[in-house]
Amino acid sequence: MNIVIDAFGGDNAPLEVIKGSIKAHNDFSVDVTLVGDENKIRQCAQKNELDISQLKIKHADSVIEICDNPMFIRTSKKDSSMAVGMRMLAQGEGDAFVSAGSTGALVAGGSFIVKRIKKVKKPALATILPTAGAPTMLLDSGANTVCTAKMLIEFGIMGSAYMNKIMKIDKPRVALANIGAEESKGRDVDKEAYQLFENAPVNFIGNIEARQLPLGDCDVCVADGFCGNLMLKLYEGMGKFFSNELKGIFKKNVKTKLAAAMVMKNIKDFKKKVDYSEYGGAPLLGTAKPVIKAHGSSDEKAFYNAIRQAKLFTETKVIDTIAQALSELDDTDSDE
Repeated sequence: MNIVIDAFGGDNAPLEVIKGSIKAHNDFSVDVTLVGDENKIRQCAQKNELDISQLKIKHADSVIEICDNPMFIRTSKKDSSMAVGMRMLAQGEGDAFVSAGSTGALVAGGSFIVKRIKKVKKPALATILPTAGAPTMLLDSGANTVCTAKMLIEFGIMGSAYMNKIMKIDKPRVALANIGAEESKGRDVDKEAYQLFENAPVNFIGNIEARQLPLGDCDVCVADGFCGNLMLKLYEGMGKFFSNELKGIFKKNVKTKLAAAMVMKNIKDFKKKVDYSEYGGAPLLGTAKPVIKAHGSSDEKAFYNAIRQAKLFTETKVIDTIAQALSELDDTDSDE
């Protein structure tokens, strides 16, 4: 298995990408191809005394920046590390692709270079969130700010398949993000989606309010990309807030420091539970081949886990399961 990784995507590239790739190659017995300026990759490895002899390198002349128009991935930046890597995936030179670069460009590349699964209108970013129970998947978390009801159904089907195959959850509970639990709540698109979900091939449990997410009241939370991204960013912000407050409480005086020492294992377990790097990245569901969006500030650990996630994504054939589930929908349920 060959995992293709954008060596120049993210704030800490290429050093942390290289470090994570070396460890992943050794631990998971997968081939890893770094895509980017070959001279810079080798210079970085040499400077930091890293042995990259077991990694493959595919040269790419440029990098698509966060501020670039996402569609540049098909035009002026078609020779960027992200574009070259996605073409490798599309042409069968790799089994999965990982990047911590521009989200917009990754979505555009996933749609137009890697291509979409039949009946998928647009791919969705699916983020794994820590909860009081098992992790919950939120999608779309930012790829599509405006969605139709039929797109939301597709998201629910894709999320359900992923959580079943990857997280081993039997009959994942799929919920629709809304401002109330009642069927009559929300915008027209939410009401229409509710009706469609009742006949969709998923375990639909109705509407869910944002405050229920941290409690683990569903396994898959479906939202349009605008609302989903707002929920995600608030989730991340509250996580940092609680972490900083907890740190301040335990460092207040000698007594609180002693108390912290007594519960240190529990504190470490909590920090691990809310650490995004443990999950590696967000799968871009709906593409014909596995694509993983790693966090922009990913470090060695995050890239390592993103490669682990890409390997599992490929091995479990989630995409085949999604394609099969979508094929069972009536033609009238497709926006194609």
